[in-house]
Amino acid sequence: MSAPHAAPVWIFDLDDTLHNASAHIFPHINRAMTAFMVERLNLSESAASQLRQHYWQRYGATLLGLMRHHHIAPEDFLHHTHQFPDLKSMLVLERGLKAMLQHLPGRKLLFSNGPWQYSQAVLSLTGLREQFAAVYSVERVRFHPKPDTRGFRYLLQAEGLRPERCVMVEDSLANLATAKRLGMKTVWISRSTRRPPWVDLRLPSVLALPRHYARFRPQPLQP
Repeated sequence: MSAPHAAPVWIFDLDDTLHNASAHIFPHINRAMTAFMVERLNLSESAASQLRQHYWQRYGATLLGLMRHHHIAPEDFLHHTHQFPDLKSMLVLERGLKAMLQHLPGRKLLFSNGPWQYSQAVLSLTGLREQFAAVYSVERVRFHPKPDTRGFRYLLQAEGLRPERCVMVEDSLANLATAKRLGMKTVWISRSTRRPPWVDLRLPSVLALPRHYARFRPQPLQP
């Protein structure tokens, strides 16, 4: 039987959830992905950019399209597309993030579609590494990135978790939809005014999460 009022397990996305990757990091990665596809697939820059976006929209990750349709080695792709001249200067995050995580009750996991080396570098530079009990990069979930259900199931099995005990905190609606289907509670980090039915809570900033903690505290199981 679960202890009364046990804290939830928080599963956090990284990019555009804990920091603003859209400002500098995502544009850099997108350019690197396009350049990689130009070279490896012998495409024009325009065609490569269109194909990159097509695979991202269809599969949730450009990597999956390249693996399925072009037999690209995932390690090779991730290595070439996550090289940064000065990652520290590209990071944009809100003040108080570390303190928020420190004071938020419950175990915290990181689940990122980014590669291990990149995820670790961001956590180190932001001083957030010690706030997470485990980090699940795309390699660790056997190259089944979100929103693929297999990646979620791998994390849950590895951690010995029931999905109803977990809260997924994400900026991606597609990823939250998978989390909700599995039985997790969901928090959408977005400034949108809408809230789809698979979103339990929408917040403009992850910093507001502790104010809503009570609604995510699991209820004790009935005997």
